[in-house]
Amino acid sequence: MARRQEDLDTEYLLDDYRRRRVPVRPAKQVSEVISQLLVKKGYAQVQTAAAYEAAWQKAAGPRLGPQSRAGNVKRGVLEVTVKNSAVLQELQFMKVQLIKSLAQSAPESNIKDVKFRVGTF
Repeated sequence: MARRQEDLDTEYLLDDYRRRRVPVRPAKQVSEVISQLLVKKGYAQVQTAAAYEAAWQKAAGPRLGPQSRAGNVKRGVLEVTVKNSAVLQELQFMKVQLIKSLAQSAPESNIKDVKFRVGTF
């Protein structure tokens, strides 16, 4: 009789354990966690903005590069801020050459057009 009671107690404890058990999710890969962290903190945007700026400075050259700054790319259009309207006009005349140069130096960015605006930076 005592043996039967022990078996019932053991069975009850096992059932209780199964009911209360919390499912444990499998561990995520470290690379997945790091990429999510970079996206969440915005570091990926900083790196891409720096890559756009470097490609722009190379395309614009030493004369017009310091007077302009690359912004974001939206739908294949690179937004560029320039210091004044004279620089804007000169860059507008060079637009086709600039787009070709940007396509060669940064093909992964898929830049199809450049939009200029006067502003401060």
